[in-house]
Amino acid sequence: MATTSSFKVAEDAEAMLAYLDTRDDVGGRKVGVVGFCMGGGMALATAGTYPERFAAAVSFHGGNLATDAPTSPHLFAPKLKAEVYIGVAENDGSYPSAMAERFEGSLTEAGVRYTSQTYPAAHGWMIPDFPVYDHAAAERGWSEMLALFGRTLHGGE
Repeated sequence: MATTSSFKVAEDAEAMLAYLDTRDDVGGRKVGVVGFCMGGGMALATAGTYPERFAAAVSFHGGNLATDAPTSPHLFAPKLKAEVYIGVAENDGSYPSAMAERFEGSLTEAGVRYTSQTYPAAHGWMIPDFPVYDHAAAERGWSEMLALFGRTLHGGE
């Protein structure tokens, strides 16, 4: 965690987007992104870095989404064009209610279309090999993500 950042992930995303553009078997230019835990914030920052390319961005049990750091994911909200889904765990120390209010406030202020849902599960519930894995909650999360991708990417440019 100490050796990466949203900026490094955005560099990788730039290379991946360039690669996708070379593929004849990839239709359209719009893509979606999903991240878990610290990857949730990175997914949102990446979608904000390349707003013309990302139609959907998903964060599951993302932490530190609105901090005072200059790379905080909430600072990317004004740049986002993607529709956003935020799946949060109840009582998650990495995403307390004050932070959720700050993050969602930044999305609202920026006019970002988003949905935030709290799951009756622990931080990490989506990951099958985590001790807190919750099959029913994970299935709901996957369904929400696939519905978002279907709505924003299916047949889209």
